[in-house]
Amino acid sequence: QRKSNQTLCFGPFGEHTVNASWVAVQELKKLGLGSNVDLHVYEVPVEYQKVQSLVPSLWKQYRPRLVIHVGVSGMATTVTLEKCGRNHGYKGLDNSSFCPDTQCCIVGGPDCINSVIDMESVCKRVTTSGLGVAVSVSKDAGRYLCDFTYYTSLYLSHGRSAFIHVPPLGKPYSGEDLGRSLQAIIREMLELLDQAEEKIHCQQHIH
Repeated sequence: QRKSNQTLCFGPFGEHTVNASWVAVQELKKLGLGSNVDLHVYEVPVEYQKVQSLVPSLWKQYRPRLVIHVGVSGMATTVTLEKCGRNHGYKGLDNSSFCPDTQCCIVGGPDCINSVIDMESVCKRVTTSGLGVAVSVSKDAGRYLCDFTYYTSLYLSHGRSAFIHVPPLGKPYSGEDLGRSLQAIIREMLELLDQAEEKIHCQQHIH
């Protein structure tokens, strides 16, 4: 069974003229996720209105099993797994100097949506695998385009999304290091999804 998987990352913005997330995802694309996974990669403009149109259209086009968003954080020193997306507090201007009047993603949506992926478990499993890249978990994706995109995707997918923040290139990891870490993390995420779905199927069969 082939597993459709989609990875979205961001283009340049602010001081990040070369976005480490795009470099990392290009490395991931070279490595792949195995022959049974269809990996679709897209670069997302750092613009609220583009996100609002692009993310739903990609969900509709591919109906992926899981969407992984990847962004860069200038404050990060680890590869960071974001547990949730938040609906309110978007005051920062995007690359087109725009900010939503409502300062929220989805009017009437819940304040916070958690990913169905257990990020603590993914972090633990990847850390013990000897990857050589530090991985951590966060509950705050930053209230900018990363968080905005994540919440939008979580809302559309009923939680079947994940967000990974990477540090800037060379601080301390190379693009190759980040690509390897994305590969390992996403494989663990898909494995956990497999286990969760198998458990649900067994419970349904018992009932």
